[in-house]
Amino acid sequence: MNNNIIPQSISVSPPSRCSRILSVWFRHYRVYTKNLMSNGFPPFIEPLFFLAGIGLGLGKYIGLVEGTPFIQFLATGLIIPSAMFTASFECTFGTFIRLEFDNIYEGMLSASISVNDLLTGEMLFCATKGFFYSAAVLFVVAIFGLIPSPMAVFATVAGFFTGFMFAALSLYVTSFVTNINHFNFYFTGLLTPMFFFSGIVFPLSNLPPYLQNSAEIFPLTHSVNIVRAFCYNQFHYGLVFDAFYIVAFTLLFGFLAIRRLKRRLIN
Repeated sequence: MNNNIIPQSISVSPPSRCSRILSVWFRHYRVYTKNLMSNGFPPFIEPLFFLAGIGLGLGKYIGLVEGTPFIQFLATGLIIPSAMFTASFECTFGTFIRLEFDNIYEGMLSASISVNDLLTGEMLFCATKGFFYSAAVLFVVAIFGLIPSPMAVFATVAGFFTGFMFAALSLYVTSFVTNINHFNFYFTGLLTPMFFFSGIVFPLSNLPPYLQNSAEIFPLTHSVNIVRAFCYNQFHYGLVFDAFYIVAFTLLFGFLAIRRLKRRLIN
């Protein structure tokens, strides 16, 4: 009787792409929820300060804006910029720190996770934060009766895709940055003007024609259009272009960001 044990080859298939992406998402989720109170509290309180300082203060002098009270016009616009800012912070300062200081990506890439999985999971987490932050702001302004339509609950979906879009853009910016202080140019030179000239604080129709056309270049403008459509339950064919713009913008800058950061991570 032959007692020799013949080893058999065992084929171990790697985790699916979806599992790898979700593992990156879950890692960021675990880190974020360790300080949930300090991380989750700002989106509930920040819109109150802005509404009180700008909406109540200027609202008495401005009156109606596009047929609605100014504070209501402002409240419906404030749902979306929180998704932009939280995704931008996460994929600029957060990504840069993980890349250059904490060396977290080296450990993650030593597993069966590719650069594509890593960065896609990072953008997905930012999209989730965009959904959470926009939902938090919507909850706050709805308590004060500033949301005219129950359809506004679907505005959180726009928050999700806005978070995805600005995560892609911010990763692309991060791929060029070698000094963390350089992110100030991105936030001060692009995101802040985008906040004021995307139809959040005042209608774009108040701007000169050439500035109205320039505002259409800003990705936040298209997110604001979609959110307001849900808040007022007023839909039109122009929203199809807004949705197409968001998807195309996300795919383009997501592709460029992954391509550039892949070189940086491998080197």
